[in-house]
Amino acid sequence: MLAFLDKAHSIAKPGHNRWLIPPAALAIHLAIGQVYAFSVFNLPLARIVGVTHSDPSDWPLTTIGWIFSIAIVFLGLSAALFGKWLEREGPRKAMFVSALCFSSGFFVSSLGVYLHNIWLVYLGYGVLGGIGLGIGYISPVSTLIKWFPDRPGMATGLAIMGFGGGAMLGSPLGVTLIRHFSSETSVGVWESMLVMGAIYFCLMMIGVLLMRVPPDGWKPDGYVPANNAGKLITQNHVDADTAIKTKQFWLLWVMLCVNVTAGIAVLGQASPMIQEMFSETITVESAALFVALLSFFNLIGRFLWSSLSDKIGRKTVYGIYFGLGLMLYALVPTFGSFETATLFIAAFAIIMTMYGGGFATIPAYLRDLFGTFEVGAIHGRLLTAWSTAGVLGPVLINYIRQAQLNAGIPPEQAYSITMYIMAGLLLIGFICNLAITEVDKKYHLKV
Repeated sequence: MLAFLDKAHSIAKPGHNRWLIPPAALAIHLAIGQVYAFSVFNLPLARIVGVTHSDPSDWPLTTIGWIFSIAIVFLGLSAALFGKWLEREGPRKAMFVSALCFSSGFFVSSLGVYLHNIWLVYLGYGVLGGIGLGIGYISPVSTLIKWFPDRPGMATGLAIMGFGGGAMLGSPLGVTLIRHFSSETSVGVWESMLVMGAIYFCLMMIGVLLMRVPPDGWKPDGYVPANNAGKLITQNHVDADTAIKTKQFWLLWVMLCVNVTAGIAVLGQASPMIQEMFSETITVESAALFVALLSFFNLIGRFLWSSLSDKIGRKTVYGIYFGLGLMLYALVPTFGSFETATLFIAAFAIIMTMYGGGFATIPAYLRDLFGTFEVGAIHGRLLTAWSTAGVLGPVLINYIRQAQLNAGIPPEQAYSITMYIMAGLLLIGFICNLAITEVDKKYHLKV
């Protein structure tokens, strides 16, 4: 079994169909994308002791919010730490390690919920699960770029769209399991986590079995590199250690950080937020559907925007993300004051396409600027921006919300200031994108 995981045993044989690789990536990303549905656990976790209501000894939402944040922090840290290891050992072994860590995170968290020990939940879903997220997230990306040199944007969209769609599976699955296991003495969370850990391990093993890497020098039949004269696409290469010394890397870091901060703040609190803003019309089940809907548009945006970037360029696409996004965030408080949630949901649906598109387009942006030599490792290091955003986004939305409530602001109005802050962050991203230029040739690998 261990030999099967070696990179040498995963090299594709001549004639291997490259279209068999995207399903392997989807199997991994659909599983780890469950993190976007974690908010369906938030309110039940706040009633572990009281069951039907929040007991004084129950965890507040601000405490529960750190589970999601810790997971995202360790996603970025593990992606940065294990990026070069992945390039050396190959995606199959990395995907297997990811499956072990992610499923173990559910099992340890289940014990933590059962014992009502928040630190075990932090260790389980936050640390172990977060490491599984990071390794699993980057494991298929560089491989798919190498299989699809003719369409790198589409390739990264295929690799990452499953992560955006993970909540489409995870949200209804979580709600269904919680409802099934709930009783007069349990909210059903620890039992649900046990089952989900087993389900996701099996799903991720499908990806492990399907994954192949192309032989050195492989190109698609009939592939001729496009003439990119005048475009922001290099034919040179920059290694991971050198890439972090360039201004382009740090401009992209800030761009990813602000884009993720804005989107992740909503995703991490999506279910409670819509229930509080539209308390008379939105039920728990409707909120779960809202989470699933956001996941759907997150998924679609990852493929559509990244594919579009192959035609109009990464810089243009990112300009759209930030320009349109900041206007929509600024309008959300107005939409939230309406009697129906239609415009509110529509705004966040569009925002989520661009949030997901930002994730899917960034590896192709890196490939354009730094080449393919260690694009997976560079991508892993860039994901530390996600770690930062994973703390910043939920902290902004949770603590500002609580401060507003403490000041006597009605729950349905408690998110307004946060939305304006998010719009300001996207303006910073817009400016950074304008500043992107080609990487100086002094950083290029010498052939």
